[in-house]
Amino acid sequence: MERLTQPEEEAMRAFWQLEGGFIKEVLELLPEPKPPYTTLASTARNLERKGYLQGEKLGNTFRFTPLIAAEEYRKRFMSTFVGDYFRNSYKELVSFFAKDQKISAEELKEIVRMIEKGQEE
Repeated sequence: MERLTQPEEEAMRAFWQLEGGFIKEVLELLPEPKPPYTTLASTARNLERKGYLQGEKLGNTFRFTPLIAAEEYRKRFMSTFVGDYFRNSYKELVSFFAKDQKISAEELKEIVRMIEKGQEE
């Protein structure tokens, strides 16, 4: 799966939120400053070429549908991110945030409780 650029990721978040849609609908969901319509249309075409979207011609426009679920992308992205920056160690990732004081001891305890609860199911 090819990595997405920031504009592509923003567009995909909107397509996921809409569960597919037209360029005009996606444009409305994007934050300011919004890209021009033609730029977003090019981005959607790139996402289609990369296998993230499927375009369907309806009249004189296209409706795009996500081919990759948001959760699947998140998992793959996090896996790559942890591999690239933390030597495939989630422990190192959490340690990084703890050292940088981005996560509190209470939040760490909550994470441990979530992990333990998940193992019981």
